[in-house]
Amino acid sequence: MEFRTKVPISRSDFQVDHHSRLMIFGSCFSENIGNLLLANKFDVDLNPFGILYNPLSISIAFDRLLSGEAFNESDLTIREGIYHSFLHHGAFSSADPQVCLRRINDRFDSASARVAQTDVFFVTFGTAYVFRSKTTGNVVGNCHKFPSDFFSRNMLSVELIVAEWSKLIGEILQLHPDSKFVFTVSPIRHWKDGAHQNQVSKSILHLSIDKLMKIHSDSVRYFPAYELMMDDLRDYRFYASDMMHPSEIAIEYIWERFRETYFSDETEKILSQWHPLLLALKHRPVDADSVVYQSFLKNTLSKILQFQNKYPFISLSEEIKQLQNSESC
Repeated sequence: MEFRTKVPISRSDFQVDHHSRLMIFGSCFSENIGNLLLANKFDVDLNPFGILYNPLSISIAFDRLLSGEAFNESDLTIREGIYHSFLHHGAFSSADPQVCLRRINDRFDSASARVAQTDVFFVTFGTAYVFRSKTTGNVVGNCHKFPSDFFSRNMLSVELIVAEWSKLIGEILQLHPDSKFVFTVSPIRHWKDGAHQNQVSKSILHLSIDKLMKIHSDSVRYFPAYELMMDDLRDYRFYASDMMHPSEIAIEYIWERFRETYFSDETEKILSQWHPLLLALKHRPVDADSVVYQSFLKNTLSKILQFQNKYPFISLSEEIKQLQNSESC
């Protein structure tokens, strides 16, 4: 007797491997998968504008990248001595406007150059609600704790999301006709919207993606992260302490299903060899100066160099530098 409903996922008609150029945009759920891809040495640009939640803010970020127009001081706003960009997450903010702009444009320049060369875009929609500045009427990606009366709040329509994203997908396909787009809906509940309105919001996102899949049937796919959390795991033991975000176990399970869907046998073989090296790199000693630990570092460095020699298309320069610096301390 089965006591759970396992969500079936067809194997993807394209594969993701260490040669693939990937870009990931969206809500904090995209960060979970993106960081796992980065840790496993995939070629990923993860959220160049920081975490974004709604489809319109993400499409605005894409449009800006396609334009290649760098940010300047007129794009910033200030509150309580801190400079922000309403298109960016607070991680880019600073008390110094030039530091803020440098953080923004360093990420922007590399991401803008990458868009036309990207093989797969993974995009996670979190909510259909948007905030607009009452001053400019523009949709903001992050409110940066400005007073609520600074913004108006409304829900996007399926028609608007589809029109905006269909146009954007078409523009990117003109630059790179073989690009693929994988959309997901974040399983994280936006509880401040209320239980019913959260469901309405998620439904709009699902309907929009479904329409985009029909319009761009050769290029747009869907990965059921939302369904895996809500229908497959379906238990509070798979949630973090806030009862809204997936737990580490849930993220690991969704990652396993992601791997089954997109990774080839060869990619899995590489990951099986990389995993013990990754664990070794995360090891923190009781005594960094001990003979035992120094021997451990030399052994790990030797294995990393062997791995790099076997798979030269995977960049391990940072890891090698880290180990060499630890040895010399």
